[in-house]
Amino acid sequence: MRLIARGATLEYATTNSAAATALGHGLTVIQEASWTTMSEAAKAFSTATSVSGDRIRYERLGGDYRLIVAFDFERQITFAKFIGTHAEYDKVDAQTVAQF
Repeated sequence: MRLIARGATLEYATTNSAAATALGHGLTVIQEASWTTMSEAAKAFSTATSVSGDRIRYERLGGDYRLIVAFDFERQITFAKFIGTHAEYDKVDAQTVAQF
């Protein structure tokens, strides 16, 4: 799947070195996938949770970081909507946030 806002998410990882490996791995898995349903996208990570009809929240690094991604399966595109710490995540609406 093509990931929109990949550069912004990688930039976040470089400024948060503790999260870099976990985030990088998560982004790689998403980009190499060819999922066609939310169920498939959620099954890729045991900590994934659907937050709306087109968004999934992925917990990374033991839940310290959250990544929210929206999917367009027909076009095989994913949109990074949010990346941040658990505390930052608690301050946003996962269903509508558009950080990037």
